Amino acid sequence: MRAQRREVSPPQRGEERARGEWLADTVDARLPLTDGVGRLLRKAFPHHWSFFLGELALYSLVVLVLTGVWLTLFFKPEMREVVYDGRYVPLRGVRMSAAFDSTLHISFDVRGGLLIRQLHHWAALVFVAAIGAHLLRVFFTGAFRRPREVNWVIGVTLFLLSLAEGFAGYSLPDDLLSGTGLRIAQGIMLSIPVVGTYVSMFAFGAEFPGQDIVPRLYSLHILLLPGVLIALVTVHLILVFYLKHTQWRGPGRTNRNVVGKPLFPHFTATSAGLSLLVFGVLTLLAGLAQINPVWTYGPYRPDQASTGSQPDWYVGFLEGALRLVPPWETAVAGHTIMWNVLLPAVVLPALLFLVLYAYPFVEQRLTGERHEEHHLCDRPRERPVRTGLGVAGITFYGVLLLAGGNDVVAQTFRISLNTLTWVLRIALVVAPVLAFMLTRRLCHALLESERQRLEEGVGTGDVRQTIDGGYESDHRPVEKFRPGAPRTPVSPPPAPDRHPDRRTGTPAQEPPAPAHRTR
Repeated sequence: MRAQRREVSPPQRGEERARGEWLADTVDARLPLTDGVGRLLRKAFPHHWSFFLGELALYSLVVLVLTGVWLTLFFKPEMREVVYDGRYVPLRGVRMSAAFDSTLHISFDVRGGLLIRQLHHWAALVFVAAIGAHLLRVFFTGAFRRPREVNWVIGVTLFLLSLAEGFAGYSLPDDLLSGTGLRIAQGIMLSIPVVGTYVSMFAFGAEFPGQDIVPRLYSLHILLLPGVLIALVTVHLILVFYLKHTQWRGPGRTNRNVVGKPLFPHFTATSAGLSLLVFGVLTLLAGLAQINPVWTYGPYRPDQASTGSQPDWYVGFLEGALRLVPPWETAVAGHTIMWNVLLPAVVLPALLFLVLYAYPFVEQRLTGERHEEHHLCDRPRERPVRTGLGVAGITFYGVLLLAGGNDVVAQTFRISLNTLTWVLRIALVVAPVLAFMLTRRLCHALLESERQRLEEGVGTGDVRQTIDGGYESDHRPVEKFRPGAPRTPVSPPPAPDRHPDRRTGTPAQEPPAPAHRTR
């Protein structure tokens, strides 16, 4: 049986408590609220800025849905050829697909259409970025451990689906830039041994570009992928409510309780304010910062390619991987295996997401924590190996992202493109290793510095002379603590050969919950 964790709200003054009880009684007297709903409204949520990254993604998704519904009223997912006769004079008389024509119509002929288009695109970028940042927060604080492994898997799946959703929407206008991306996608499909040509024909319906790819992407973009995303977000939120939120260590915070603001009205007001802030900032970006000006690229033509084309940032690492791998090919039984496309665009992403899915289970098995529940967040410095691995992964991704724009970087700084490519190839192997070693060393140094600070106190700036004639500085006890920081001196970590948990970093300072104790 699982024992429930208590939820504790901050102490209130007598007047505030009376007002809250009066409000609860007033609501209960007028609405058919059961005790279960009442407990739900009193559910406590820890208050820290890092816990709002998931809500940032949620409200970006709301903006995406609202603006996406509006855009579907005007967009035509057709690849039949038409002659443009709209307000954008430079493209008048140019033959283009009906999809690109309707995109121009939304941008120049529909009142507020360009604002909504850009708001939709900015919301998509923020949505993917917020999910990525949220996953990083969960990773570095160890919030993926039992009993939240399923929620981690759902989060990684949401990130993967958001990438697919973004690429599908990015390709719908059928402009020269998105068409170039589709051409690259077709090359990736063709690189798959044996079945590559069948996959390409199934996706495009004919030889590239065909007539079916935009309608199929449209169905995925507005129906299938959003439905799955919303369903998974719903399950994710239900699990958060059921399993309760993780929290930083501190006075009164244990594995058995949750200390924070009640859902209503305190947390609801904070969350509502965040939603308005997200809507406002996205609208401001849409009105002031131009994004994806498809009219400057023109309609897609298979015999042309856009100069200096760059994809949205979330698929930039794939572009960089394609540019870094040398032109390796192997002929087997009359078939050519394009390693320079297969490895960076198929094998590498598959391995990256496989590592993300498997990491919680692998770490808990190596540390012997798979039978223990963890509801208190780790500080990154307390897990040097995990933190080092995370920073190494970010460094690996950063090198690939930089490589995705190596031509622009080379032209901007007037350096050799070949030299830059070789530097990035070497950095892709060396930089993550150096990042891991440096981060691990820095974590140990921070822990030692913190231990010394707690033992000796904070220097006051006063110096006094001792009886022996020497001098020593005066110290006072530490009074200010960051979230999760220990209040008492921490003993030095054990040697690696004396504690198995050293394989992934220093364990939490508070003893873990017994295997049989649950919430």
